[in-house]
Amino acid sequence: MSATAQALRPPSKTLMFLEGRAIHEFGAFLGALPLLSLAPRGDGHPVLVLPGLVASDMSTRPLRAFLNNRGYAAHGWRQGRNFGLRDGVREAMVDLVRELNDAHGRKVSLVGWSLGGLYARQLAKMMPERVRSVITLGSPFASPPKATNAWRVYEFASGRRADDVDPQFGGSLADPPPVPTTAIFSRTDGICAWQGCKEKASAQSESIEVESSHCGMGHHPAVVYAVADRLAQPDGEWEPFDRSGWRALVYPDPNR
Repeated sequence: MSATAQALRPPSKTLMFLEGRAIHEFGAFLGALPLLSLAPRGDGHPVLVLPGLVASDMSTRPLRAFLNNRGYAAHGWRQGRNFGLRDGVREAMVDLVRELNDAHGRKVSLVGWSLGGLYARQLAKMMPERVRSVITLGSPFASPPKATNAWRVYEFASGRRADDVDPQFGGSLADPPPVPTTAIFSRTDGICAWQGCKEKASAQSESIEVESSHCGMGHHPAVVYAVADRLAQPDGEWEPFDRSGWRALVYPDPNR
């Protein structure tokens, strides 16, 4: 990890306090559903949505319901609350990706919120032949654990040190998966330093910036639209997110 990444600090107490706006962002999601219905429709392929730290499939239900409505086969992770990489968690996720791939006969797209996004990246590295694409929402893959305001919660919930790395779970977090990858981040994230949630642009990786809280990212209208847009791309024909036209008003330039 670079010296710059090592020097990252967690978001300020002010930004953490402003995480309360996640409630209003959910209201905005409900109000925006008529407009979100204009998002590209899916092709029926399976999508596995992984929740953040101490969250469960309940937290991703709005996003999964929307994706199912748009023509995807969206699934939760089926492991209750996400208390970190405790015994059996990695194996259960690998088995679920394999199960969905076999059941649908198609590669699985992985959408992960916060800690769930770290899982999604590592799963794609372990089984790229079964994964179609990866989308992370506020996931701090490019920063040290203590550049978040959640590392103590992780250690308490998981019983593991935040900087412990499972050598059998995909290698370095910062290395991009070998599949099309989109990192969605917000500079006003109150939990994770935004710099650590941003992916380097390449032939099959990108970052999309939104103006969102961390806790509301899974249902923020701009995030939901971007997820639908990215998932709608034909398999093997990935192109970077198009910010032209009205999108430039909603999605800031991530490289500004």
